[in-house]
Amino acid sequence: MTTSGSAKWVTVLAATGLLAACATQVPQYPLPPPLRTAPPDTTVYAAPNRGQTPEQLDRDRYDCAQWATQQTGFDPSRPLPPPPQRSSRVVVAGPAPGSGVALGAASGAIIGAAVSNPWNSAPGALIGMAAGAIVGGAVENSQRQQAQQIAAQSSAANAGNAQYVRDPAVEAQAANYRRAMSACLDARGYSVR
Repeated sequence: MTTSGSAKWVTVLAATGLLAACATQVPQYPLPPPLRTAPPDTTVYAAPNRGQTPEQLDRDRYDCAQWATQQTGFDPSRPLPPPPQRSSRVVVAGPAPGSGVALGAASGAIIGAAVSNPWNSAPGALIGMAAGAIVGGAVENSQRQQAQQIAAQSSAANAGNAQYVRDPAVEAQAANYRRAMSACLDARGYSVR
């Protein structure tokens, strides 16, 4: 290989390296944590007024809980309804799909034509275009995989960090349930708070 041939290959390799270095980093935007309905307070405190035993208190609590559920339609042992979903759209800024291949092919064609002999510039441009398209496609594929990894990591990290929201309808049902429980226990001779 001649000196000018070696210089051309060094130039091609340097240009290919510069083309690969033009790849941009995928921005990392964490996704918001999911929403969950906060469990309402259904606690009713009762103290015996007529000398009821702890076993009797447990039985009365159970009976009153059944009655309060029948009266209000609210069962604190059931799973809560899902919260209203917030609408969000994740927009990732960056070039359009396929632009890495197109940019690589164009850059490779220019570099291939520039480093080849003047009478072989067309074949040099074609070879450069093919090499540039391959490099551009590889860079674009790498960016897509990185974006998918970031999204998966963000989703996994936020899975345990749910934000709890209060549902006014559930809170109203729980308040009615507590009132029904209190009335039932009061009628059975308990001091209720």
